[in-house]
Amino acid sequence: MVNFGKKLMADQIPEWKGYYINYKLMKKKVKQYGQQVQQGEKDRRRVLKDFSKMLDDQIEKIVLFLLEQQGALASRIEKLGKQRAILAEQPDISAIAELREAYREVGLDLIKLLKFVDLNATGIRKILKKFDKRFGYRFTDYYVTSRSNHPYSQLQQVFKHVGVGAVVGALSRNLADLQERQGSYLSIYDQPSTALKDPIIDMINSSVDKLTRSTNFLRFLGQHALIVGEESPSTAEEEEIEDQKYHFMSLMLNLVNTFLYMVNTYIIVPTADDYSVSLGAASTVCGVVIGSMAVAQIFSSVYFSAWSNKSYFRPLIFSSIVLFLGNVCYAMAYDMKSLTVLIIGRLLCGMGSARAVNRRYISDCVPARIRMQASAGFVSASALGMACGPALAGLLQWKFKIYMVTFNQSTLPGWVMAVAWLLYLVWLWISFKEPNRATGVNGTQQNPASVQRADIEQLENGLAQPLLRDSSKKDEDDDEEVDDSEEGTHDSRKPATSIGSAYRLLTPSVKVQLLIYFMLKYAMEILLSESSVITNHYFNWNTSAVAIFLAILGLTVLPVNAVVGTYISNMFEDRQLLMVSQITLLVGIIFSFKITSTYSVVQYVVSALVTFVSAEVLEGVNLSLLSSVMSSRLSRGTYNGGLLSTEAGTLARVVADCTITAAGYLGIGKLLNVTLLPSLVICAASIASTFLTYNSLF
Repeated sequence: MVNFGKKLMADQIPEWKGYYINYKLMKKKVKQYGQQVQQGEKDRRRVLKDFSKMLDDQIEKIVLFLLEQQGALASRIEKLGKQRAILAEQPDISAIAELREAYREVGLDLIKLLKFVDLNATGIRKILKKFDKRFGYRFTDYYVTSRSNHPYSQLQQVFKHVGVGAVVGALSRNLADLQERQGSYLSIYDQPSTALKDPIIDMINSSVDKLTRSTNFLRFLGQHALIVGEESPSTAEEEEIEDQKYHFMSLMLNLVNTFLYMVNTYIIVPTADDYSVSLGAASTVCGVVIGSMAVAQIFSSVYFSAWSNKSYFRPLIFSSIVLFLGNVCYAMAYDMKSLTVLIIGRLLCGMGSARAVNRRYISDCVPARIRMQASAGFVSASALGMACGPALAGLLQWKFKIYMVTFNQSTLPGWVMAVAWLLYLVWLWISFKEPNRATGVNGTQQNPASVQRADIEQLENGLAQPLLRDSSKKDEDDDEEVDDSEEGTHDSRKPATSIGSAYRLLTPSVKVQLLIYFMLKYAMEILLSESSVITNHYFNWNTSAVAIFLAILGLTVLPVNAVVGTYISNMFEDRQLLMVSQITLLVGIIFSFKITSTYSVVQYVVSALVTFVSAEVLEGVNLSLLSSVMSSRLSRGTYNGGLLSTEAGTLARVVADCTITAAGYLGIGKLLNVTLLPSLVICAASIASTFLTYNSLF
């Protein structure tokens, strides 16, 4: 990995040399401040004041130059616009071509300016992170909050490039108009009738996207998977290694595994209450039946994540066998008249959850250039499975016997899934290709596609910590500098090796995002798992009606994400969407309560749609922010960010399903309000927590 100081020197434009952030000076100052505080020459407040002023001066230098260049580009575009107006009245093919080239030159200069901003924004983030890591002081929170919210914010110019957007828009529009105009004057033999977009526009948009991290539907879907692509471009050697590891059929097998597992999870929801009653238990025991799969998944996620460090094929084989056996047990429980066998079957299904392997395969073995598409495929497969599970249950309404084995609406989901996993196992055995694992010089496995986040990391716990770290540690700011993503001691760069060490890397912002993820999964599980009991009690819905209702909810996932990912996320900040979607979810939960003596279908369906859609929107935004504020040490290894979010979500499902069963002892009439009350409290707590950390979600 090339260190940032050298990258800055190599990538900067020579004639603009004096206007870049003086990263080398800032690094030396940070080191100098450390020595001065250690020797008692300066106190903490003086250090913070001096460093803030120095960084303010650096940003002001960058912004004033940026504004000057923006003005120069705007003037050039204005002059070219006058020429374009003349040509509109007196068309001339050669003049139009010359004008177009002039616009392209402006476009190239604009790309240089965008790269200038991007390089400086990275330098600012890195020097803030360096200060925090050296002093153990969360200065980043204070600095970003105080500067970004100020009406005269210069930081906004760097990170939001307020004025550059207008220049980009004007240039893109004029180039597109000229291309269309030129096409109308040329012969069809000279140029196709449908003109292609000028390549310079694509280059500009690519630079803008890199700078703003703006989302689209594909990227928004990918965020749901918490599989984030590399920010830095891979070298040719790394790309070659990635291509060697990539195998399309193996990727498809991972996506099919994801789809089948989600079908397996939700196919029993419409009939779990009837199955429980047929075995002599209360209908609300369906909470335990459904939740037992999630209980096992809490543990299976850890060992599958660890197993994927060594192999992908063997854990997928094991997963398929365990899921086959689990579904057979689930189906056989009816004839054995055993609730215990039923729950054991669901526990085995949970022990076969290989979602950690699926995520890891996409992260490690899919080339960076298509990793976002693969991540979106992962989320789409999950959403499709979530919709197909209940829909399939609605179709399995037959009842017959073969020898002594009963096939009905309760057992057929188990038999169908057992056959599906058996067929998948055969396909997996024939088609899966275990990727070659590159090995580093120390014999450890290296992943060239490991995520490198350049976002501001808040690694420490706040002002209560000492201002200086132990001076006996190796100085991370020696003259031979290292990249900030790899700075500090060797141990500080290692991935987390246990749940405890992973937890210690969680900042307040990350903890709040995990709380939100827990909350939304809890609310969704309450809604889905008790739907058959609630609708039967209040509306006398049969299994088919419940299945259709749940399938419709599942089918809203992709359209909602399409709207949010394509349009809404580009209009508002993630933190704004996070707050609004939580409030909307709270409204949906409140509207779900049975307040009066009657409870209508309209109230239930509308409140369920509001709750479910809000939770879906919230999940995408939540994971997007989580990937931004989480430490890079949690982007790799067994105990990674994906595992933590999976554990939080799975734990929420377990708690929700246990709540349903426990509330059932109070009576079916009280089930709805009793189970909604924890959702209400947790949602209100997450909103309050978001409000407290709102300014750190920058």
